[in-house]
Amino acid sequence: MERTVEDILSRAGTGPFQRKLLGIFGLVWAADAMQVMAVGFTAASIAATFGLSVPEALQTGTLFFLGMLIGAAVFGKLADRYGRRRILIITVACDAIFGLLSVFAPNFAILLGLRFLTGIAVGGTLPVDYAMMAEFLPAKNRGRWLVMLEGFWAVGTVVVALAAWITSIYFPQDAWRWIFAVTALPALVGLGLRFWLPDSPMYLLNSGDRESAKTVLNQVLIANRKPAMAAEEQLHLPPQIKAPGLLSPEFRRRTVMILVCWFLVSVSYYGVFTWMPARLAEEGFGYVRGYGFLVLVALAQIPGYALAAWGVEAHGRKPTLISFLLLSAFGCLLFVVAGEAWLIGASILLMSFALLGTWGALYAFTPELYPTASRATGMGAAGAMARLGGLLAPSAVALVIAQGFGVAIGLFAALLLLAAFAGSLIDSETRQVALD
Repeated sequence: MERTVEDILSRAGTGPFQRKLLGIFGLVWAADAMQVMAVGFTAASIAATFGLSVPEALQTGTLFFLGMLIGAAVFGKLADRYGRRRILIITVACDAIFGLLSVFAPNFAILLGLRFLTGIAVGGTLPVDYAMMAEFLPAKNRGRWLVMLEGFWAVGTVVVALAAWITSIYFPQDAWRWIFAVTALPALVGLGLRFWLPDSPMYLLNSGDRESAKTVLNQVLIANRKPAMAAEEQLHLPPQIKAPGLLSPEFRRRTVMILVCWFLVSVSYYGVFTWMPARLAEEGFGYVRGYGFLVLVALAQIPGYALAAWGVEAHGRKPTLISFLLLSAFGCLLFVVAGEAWLIGASILLMSFALLGTWGALYAFTPELYPTASRATGMGAAGAMARLGGLLAPSAVALVIAQGFGVAIGLFAALLLLAAFAGSLIDSETRQVALD
């Protein structure tokens, strides 16, 4: 009697096994968010330590994002070839090691090198996390749980904002070292926990290792208090075919459209939150630059994730993604027309809410668009496009801001509307669809 992995996962449902998985992946996901968001929170302190201007200090962010781009593209493909678990352990170990070494950098040149290496590790962690988490979830719950994992990004953002707030008060001298220490700790803890994780049963089966896949699925069943697979039950071994390319005729349209979405959302997100606080301070709305307001902006992300988690299951991945993109564009337009401080603050909170809901929908949708043999590669390509957007946003937006800040935010609204159009052209809806 043959069963598919999806059959067994549906029988197991979601329970203690997936909750433990979510906790482990979520811890490192929060750590990765802290590493990314630390770019903005450490620049002024790094500049003071090494006698640099703030734009010069922000080179740490440029090299970090360049590393993330490389890591996402390379490690996603390696995870499809050599296994999810092995690559995750390597990337998280590098994240913890290079992140911690950053704390002790004796000069700016070494700090730049360490942030580049940390970026490679973080970029490699992100796409593999999602591919692996998706492959342990039944179809009826997958979207909600993937958005829940993305929600740990908000947790990491809040923690690093609080860390920056506290260090600015109690440890103003070399505050960046304390912030980097805080960002490295979750990865250190997560590294030990990652050794508990078995490899993906879908990857194992796709590699021809039927017995190991069955062993892992029995772990899931038993942890969720369900009977193990009967002796006569065997897993259906899929035909050994070459992994389809992301731009093969079958996947070309969805790949191009989803990557367009990732790029445009990234440019808009990093463009908004790189330039907005300082610009508003210059124009007399300095309260939004304070750490207290930044914590509030981070907290606004959490209900965005919650609504996205509900939407992807109730209405589907594609409609939810398009709806949040339109809401994000509306938040940008509201900022452009706002004339009072309270309305500007409200528009920023709306942008934070909607843009992070957009990320949640993207992370739920993307891994489901590809088969097991190409899933991590697809997530890696998406991650690389996001990091490219993060790299280009600060410098490209600077040129537009020279024409006026309202023009820049209006441009983000246009880009988000374009992303919504691209999303509407994706030729798939994966709500409650089994992975293959």
